[in-house]
Amino acid sequence: MRVLLLGGTGEARALAALLHPRVDVVSSLAGRVPDPALPVGPVRVGGFGGAAGLRNWLADNAITAVVDATHPFAATITANAATACAELGLPHLVLSRPAWDPAGAWQVDSDAEAADLVAAQGYSRVFLTTGRSGTAAFTGSDAWFLIRVVTAPEADKLPRHHKLLLSRGPYTYDSERALLSGHRIAAVVTKNSGGAMTRAKLDAAADLGIDAVMIRRPPLPAGVTAVGSVDEALQWVVSRGSGAG
Repeated sequence: MRVLLLGGTGEARALAALLHPRVDVVSSLAGRVPDPALPVGPVRVGGFGGAAGLRNWLADNAITAVVDATHPFAATITANAATACAELGLPHLVLSRPAWDPAGAWQVDSDAEAADLVAAQGYSRVFLTTGRSGTAAFTGSDAWFLIRVVTAPEADKLPRHHKLLLSRGPYTYDSERALLSGHRIAAVVTKNSGGAMTRAKLDAAADLGIDAVMIRRPPLPAGVTAVGSVDEALQWVVSRGSGAG
């Protein structure tokens, strides 16, 4: 059995650690972060060239199963993996951490809709945590932004009034509460990434009476098998290795 683990998340690293070395697993990272946290075991970095390129890579490297543990908003690679695996008849699993409960938050479908809502509500100071690719939608905003990212966006994709905070989680409730209070934040804008690593900002915002704007996740491709935990993904891989299922 040889598994391709599409990674870049904490869940992917945890699964790689549980699988290695008893399962031949190759982790794949997109390569968009200059200094990524690396999983144990073999790692490849970079894109595949779309669904066709991924299909060819899977065949050329004798992959027998694929686990997609990418970020919930990595819709392109998730769609490509579903297509390539279906064409090759390979077992394919999506490990998708449970979404956050959006109760009490504004819900929108894109960065652009989030920017429109910030303008409509007149928020003056915003904590923006949508990632480096999510800042461009806010370049025309009059608000001030505290922008937390792992890697800095290009200068022309930043709002006029902002402060950059280069950081990688996890974060604690106390530190998030102090950050929100200290910067007099009026609204938090985030993707519904789910998981415990960055949940604390929402808990702190709720306790401080700060509004939250949450971007909905893109839907998973039709027909894929999905689980919500590393343990479930581990059992899926083990069962395939033993010939079950």
